Amino acid sequence: MDKIKKRLYTHVVWDFNGTILDDVQLGIESVNAMLNKRGLPEIPDVETYREIFNFPIIEYYRSLGFDFDREDYYSVLAPEWVANYMAGEPDCPLVPGVVQTIAAVNHLGVTQVLISASYEAQLREQLDHLGLGDTFSEICGLDNIHAGSKRQLAEEWMAGHPGAVPLFVGDTLHDAEVADAVGADCVLFCGGHQSKKRLSRTGKPLIDRIEDLVAYLDP
Repeated sequence: MDKIKKRLYTHVVWDFNGTILDDVQLGIESVNAMLNKRGLPEIPDVETYREIFNFPIIEYYRSLGFDFDREDYYSVLAPEWVANYMAGEPDCPLVPGVVQTIAAVNHLGVTQVLISASYEAQLREQLDHLGLGDTFSEICGLDNIHAGSKRQLAEEWMAGHPGAVPLFVGDTLHDAEVADAVGADCVLFCGGHQSKKRLSRTGKPLIDRIEDLVAYLDP
């Protein structure tokens, strides 16, 4: 197990997409439908996707060949992706082991918070559908569908919890950047939206199974 300095964490701050919800394949299918519609090359497989997916999402779209001079990201492309995604979202499974992990964290007495770059109203609906609506003491999402940075959300949350010692858990480089921005420890899950090779460059501890998160909390 990769080591971080053992601390008595007061909170686990969860990411959602790719960390709790196993929506990688749906993300690929949603953007591939858009690419196909425009005659652009599709993403061929999960491995390729994990090497190119990035934040901010607008730059990821740019790298795929979308022409923002012809179609506005905010008013055309982002809403189209959300419509594709939400059509398939009810069939998305949870990441294997995440329910057991959440229960184990609760058993340890660690408060659980969710901070996501998703639209908060949509996020709450998804959590209710999954039976996780009451799992988190706080749910913090964006006020729009544009999937920008969640750094400000994390900074605001930290400012409101000056005594907190949180452990962030996510599946992207952005999760590591957010944790660094607020001076928090972070563990990265390798089964989500970015590859283990890319995540390893952060120097953060990596886990291949979400259940392995508990080892960083149990004193």
